[in-house]
Amino acid sequence: MNDLQLMHEVVKLAQVAGQATLPFWRADVAVSNKADDSPVTAADLAAHRVIADGLLALAPHIPVLSEEDCDISLAERQGWSRWWLVDPLDGTKEFIAGSEEFTVNIALIDNAEVVFGVVSMPTNGRCYFGGRQLGAWRAEAGEAAEPIQVRNAPPADGRFTVVASRRHSSPEQEALLAGLGAAVGDLALANIGSSLKFCLLAEGSADCYPRLAPTSQWDTAAAQGVVEGAGGEVIELDGQPFRYPPRESLLNPFFLALPSAASWRQALIDLSRRAYNN
Repeated sequence: MNDLQLMHEVVKLAQVAGQATLPFWRADVAVSNKADDSPVTAADLAAHRVIADGLLALAPHIPVLSEEDCDISLAERQGWSRWWLVDPLDGTKEFIAGSEEFTVNIALIDNAEVVFGVVSMPTNGRCYFGGRQLGAWRAEAGEAAEPIQVRNAPPADGRFTVVASRRHSSPEQEALLAGLGAAVGDLALANIGSSLKFCLLAEGSADCYPRLAPTSQWDTAAAQGVVEGAGGEVIELDGQPFRYPPRESLLNPFFLALPSAASWRQALIDLSRRAYNN
């Protein structure tokens, strides 16, 4: 099975896993806290079991790192060249609040780079999927998938749109937004939960997604695949590609997601580094 065929099988699996979360949605599901104080519900665990079993059946030789099964030593992970990176329910806080803005995220990693990613919305059946060498698509429930692409400049009649997190910011993030506004004019802020922030960029509804606040590897990899397939890129603040090498910590460095051909790429890098260093 080649990577394109494998991606389409993972799309089906993500949708099944999403269905496993819905009996718990808006149902006063019990919430417990993990060691890092992040919330987990029965829905997270139900989706995890579906995905773990499904990936094992699809590709038994590829190991899995899931948010709900991440106690795997660095020594073991250093031996992986190709592996799955999974967030069974991204946006648990949104899920608990009754919002529709939560997703199932599955990415295939090869030598620290994203091969492809799948981001599926359980509540409405929408699914985004793609990879740098494969292209990117959005599929609505019951409809054929349509290709998507980033926009390299804001629309002539619109403002520069920056994707922001509804729940997570930082002084560095606020400083970057202030500097960006001074450089390009009034900003329109698009606030949305989970990895859907990347998907707004990938489908051409926003111009960039800077993240100068904490994330974990499973929060970003799947949607990074979609962005890259749509003609975008995810980079660190020094402009280097955003990758997933084995590290002791599963927390990400800060990053910028943007169209690869954006004329303002270097300006965004300079502004972000200035905000970070101040």
